[in-house]
Amino acid sequence: MCGKDVIQMRRSGHYIGTPNGMVLCVDSRDREMIEGRLYHGYEKEGIRFQSYEKVIRTSEELFNALGFPYAGNGDRDIYGRVHDYQKKELVRIMKDEELLEKRGDIGTFVVRVQHRQHSSWQGRVTYLEEDKTVYFRSALELVKIIDGTLDNAQDNCKE
Repeated sequence: MCGKDVIQMRRSGHYIGTPNGMVLCVDSRDREMIEGRLYHGYEKEGIRFQSYEKVIRTSEELFNALGFPYAGNGDRDIYGRVHDYQKKELVRIMKDEELLEKRGDIGTFVVRVQHRQHSSWQGRVTYLEEDKTVYFRSALELVKIIDGTLDNAQDNCKE
């Protein structure tokens, strides 16, 4: 999306479809840093972030609280002790339709992490502005997909 232009989009592929689905609203980007808000169904307010690291940490906290997706490898501290996270009873307070209404100034992504294996994430991400879904095999690959998509969107805005 260029600036604040409003684009009519097809809604056919726009869904959350998983209890841990998130909407990543990117409002600004400078080099490798992004800023925006992260939404999930268990909080009304968006969680502000100023880096990919914050997005990943916040997401991991949600996944651990939900117990989904199950972490294939337990977190270990410097002494080798495994941390066992207690699943919390979270109450969903936002419907998928409400989540999908959220938009970032320069890009909006629906992130669905389906597995946490090999100390990373596997799943799919949908770029809502173009209704494109891509599968990823790691958190790093997800970051690269989002960064590349934002690069292309910014290049298209310059033309």
